[in-house]
Amino acid sequence: TIPKGVTSIGDEMFEYCSSLSSVTIPEGVTSIGEWAFYSCSSLTSVTIPQSVTSIGELAFRDCFLLTSIQIPDSVTSIGNFAFENCTSLESITLPFVGATQGGTGNTHFGYIFGASSYQANATYVPASLKTLIITGGKKIGAHAFENCISLPSVTIPNSVTAIGRSVFSGCSGLTTIVIPNSVTAIGDY
Repeated sequence: TIPKGVTSIGDEMFEYCSSLSSVTIPEGVTSIGEWAFYSCSSLTSVTIPQSVTSIGELAFRDCFLLTSIQIPDSVTSIGNFAFENCTSLESITLPFVGATQGGTGNTHFGYIFGASSYQANATYVPASLKTLIITGGKKIGAHAFENCISLPSVTIPNSVTAIGRSVFSGCSGLTTIVIPNSVTAIGDY
């Protein structure tokens, strides 16, 4: 447990702490730095409070045993590669899809796993992922989940009013999707 009073977790703070298995980040922490928990290969549990607004690049990369992560609605940016090689990840809850809340660039799901474009979603999104829950945002951008071939379940929140083009194109493993009544526009393909 990180003590109360800490306001940020610095870059590389717990990098290579290979025996660290559980982390509870206290309320009041606003940022998780780049490489903060990089290669914490025994990490299975992380609790992130509502005070966190940013998660840096590579923050949880190579956390091979992490099975579930809930990113609170307070987070407005997630760095590239933040969850790369989290190969046991089964469930993720996100306030938005892509790099930033309401952003216009890097709006594909694979971005947080290291995909440079939507074409690489299939390569970077972990095959272990079974459930994706989006909790916020007004739009799911074009190509957001394109080629996420192993993703079986997606839940979209009531805040979303538009789904862009080719959002689920190539999602051959998709078996369950929840699209709320708030959605008034769905793009081609």
